[in-house]
Amino acid sequence: MISARVDRLRDTVPLVQCLTNTVVTQFTANVLLSAGASPAMVDTPEEAADFARVASGVLVNLGTPTAAGYTAMREAVRGAGEAGTPWVLDPVACGGAAARTSFAGDIVRHRPAAVRGNPSEIRALAGLVTRETGPSAGGRGVDSTDEVESASVAAAAVSAATGAVVAVSGPRDLIVNTRPDGTTRTTRLTSGDPLMQRVVGTGCSLGALTAAYLGAELSGATGSTGFTGSAGPDLHAAVVAAHAHAGAAGTAAAREASAPGSFAVAWIDRLYSLSAADIAGSVSLDE
Repeated sequence: MISARVDRLRDTVPLVQCLTNTVVTQFTANVLLSAGASPAMVDTPEEAADFARVASGVLVNLGTPTAAGYTAMREAVRGAGEAGTPWVLDPVACGGAAARTSFAGDIVRHRPAAVRGNPSEIRALAGLVTRETGPSAGGRGVDSTDEVESASVAAAAVSAATGAVVAVSGPRDLIVNTRPDGTTRTTRLTSGDPLMQRVVGTGCSLGALTAAYLGAELSGATGSTGFTGSAGPDLHAAVVAAHAHAGAAGTAAAREASAPGSFAVAWIDRLYSLSAADIAGSVSLDE
């Protein structure tokens, strides 16, 4: 499942439009290039919709929002929806600030292909889409204060409400997709290294990498629901593959780097150099 999707990503070189935060723009572009995708940091309101229509995938990251940025994100999501381009929502600090929390609750209703966040962000988003209130619906935002497993119900709720594959990041990633019949497909993936938490941009760039894998998965396909069988596209498996690629590179980078600066360089190098078989073989999956 994983190795074939790594090969597909590198063969198709998906074009990923990134509307992301200013702190990680260059880092994210380098991650996409190293992994085998093509980045396009097109985030102006005047161009966002047009570019989303021709991109393979789109990332919407709420890390450093501005008024113009919000407009561009809405335009990109509109263009993606019109063209059937898969888009990924990374609701950075959702639950931690009123304006971005409100925006996240609005834009997630426009059917992202995937949502990626930490436990607090996913719990906050679940509160918005299910109209819950109170402590269980909130979160600190960037700092993950909840264990990944505690967000499993919230992840399933977000998936059921939006149709998205929902990835909760942590020491053991949780990837959830609630099927139309109400059953839930869940994958737990163990990989990576704690040093990834010491490098700004590893999580945000994972959102971009997820958009790349979704774009590769849907390359030449139509009408995917993520559950079309082995012969058709599988969005859940694509999200798993993105997390496996990032995690395997983190595990490999930690063997040669013991501090954040050198680790960041090594991680990008390993995103580029690890074979599909190496990536598939270095992660532990529980499905």
